[in-house]
Amino acid sequence: MTLTLTSAVDLLRKHHLLREIITPTMWTIDPKRLPETEFTAVSYDSRAVDGGTLLFCKGRFKAEYLAKADEAGLPCYVAETDYSDTTKAIGLIVDDVRKAMSLLSAAFYGRPQDSLTVIGVTGTKGKTTTAYFTQAILNAASHGKAALFSSVDNCLDGEHYEESDLTTPESMDAFRMMRTAVDNGMKYLVMEVSSQAYKVDRVHGLTFDVGAFLNISPDHISPIEHPTFEDYLYCKRQLIANSRRLVLNADTMHADLLREDAAAHGIDVDTFALHDGHGDGTPADTVASPADADHIDFDIAYKGDDLGKFHLAIDGDFNYANAAAAITIARAAGVSLDDAEALHALGSVRIAGRMEQFTDTQSDTLAIVDYAHNYASVTALLDFVDERYGSRHPHITLITGSAGNKAYDRREEIVKAAQDRIGNFVFTAEDTDTEPFIDICMQMQGYITNKDVASTVISDRPTAIMSAVYDARAHQDRFDVILIIGKGDERWIKEHNKHVPFEGDDHIIERLFGLGDNA
Repeated sequence: MTLTLTSAVDLLRKHHLLREIITPTMWTIDPKRLPETEFTAVSYDSRAVDGGTLLFCKGRFKAEYLAKADEAGLPCYVAETDYSDTTKAIGLIVDDVRKAMSLLSAAFYGRPQDSLTVIGVTGTKGKTTTAYFTQAILNAASHGKAALFSSVDNCLDGEHYEESDLTTPESMDAFRMMRTAVDNGMKYLVMEVSSQAYKVDRVHGLTFDVGAFLNISPDHISPIEHPTFEDYLYCKRQLIANSRRLVLNADTMHADLLREDAAAHGIDVDTFALHDGHGDGTPADTVASPADADHIDFDIAYKGDDLGKFHLAIDGDFNYANAAAAITIARAAGVSLDDAEALHALGSVRIAGRMEQFTDTQSDTLAIVDYAHNYASVTALLDFVDERYGSRHPHITLITGSAGNKAYDRREEIVKAAQDRIGNFVFTAEDTDTEPFIDICMQMQGYITNKDVASTVISDRPTAIMSAVYDARAHQDRFDVILIIGKGDERWIKEHNKHVPFEGDDHIIERLFGLGDNA
């Protein structure tokens, strides 16, 4: 589809977004009164425009950003504000520039979503793992024709992965990437859908063939994210309103409300659940349950029919819930449950920075690197340690920080989840906006109410990890577990809105433990 001034106006008008068209000499709603323009590029960066660009003035856009627009030949911009005093370019003035950007970007890139089976995965925890599991199944079933958008990596050809910046890309970037995926022959797209994706309209106008709702618990509560849990859940629920079919965790909080959402929108629901292996658990279409006392393998059944034993490369019972979700999603997307090879492809999935375990060469110490960053994920991680290693009575050290300028609730919730289950906190740097690392760490330390848990603040993250390792080695008579959470395998720390190079938690622990190439 070619995007022109006329077709852009028609699309905006169809969705009741257009207010008027403004130039320095004219206000109108009729694009025929202006020269027709065919756009050859779309952008939300005023520094990257030329004579064929449609520019979206979103966010904290300032008039001075258009100072050189006429020199660059900018023909048209979309904004909620009139900038005709600054530029001669045609202004499409809209009620909501983010919604307009999503709709017009999809049109510019030829609506690539129509050529894909698009799967959206949301939830407070487990989105990334479930998305990777689902892509693995779909890739195996389609001979490598499944793309992926995740908070860790994006994959546009079913094979090569590149680190991503956002859980859900900006709408323009998402549709550009979808176009590339279609041009690469992809048939499926699995994407994580964050609450912010609906809060700031990154997926406006996009309908998912399958929407998956994994779970919900309080998170992302802050003045710049969600003011309340109700708002957080409401944004998450928009996935259901914009899906053709729903996959739902039967045990999630507010499952009844989510079923009502699905019924209100006339869509079918497929459910999954994790059972304890003794026949106990919420009824569901797809059920995962332990196959052995050590929880090494799991049985997965669909409506009572055994699909076989499954083994994952990623540890933790919660990941078998994610596996059950992925199988349910794949079935909803058209994969036959008789395709055992495709279903078992999820067993080979490893995700850097997810439940990565390392054993020290100089002491009885296990370190686990994980992206856990809120109450639910920290609780799940500690449940795993208790289940696998509780009989050895480990001394547990949790190395953690929290994001700056957002998700303020996480700081106390992480402490609450851990303080009665560990021996020691080490509070350290994590990604921040403008808040100093030390202030976040001191605030988290102040939330400790258990007088028996030790704590220290070491704002330099590599030093914090090294301190925990040395402390474990100083106590050769005990079994230590060091949990390093929040950063996974990321090679940067965000400080004052800049990505500062960082060795990575996994590389640091490998080096300190004398393992592999990083020793």
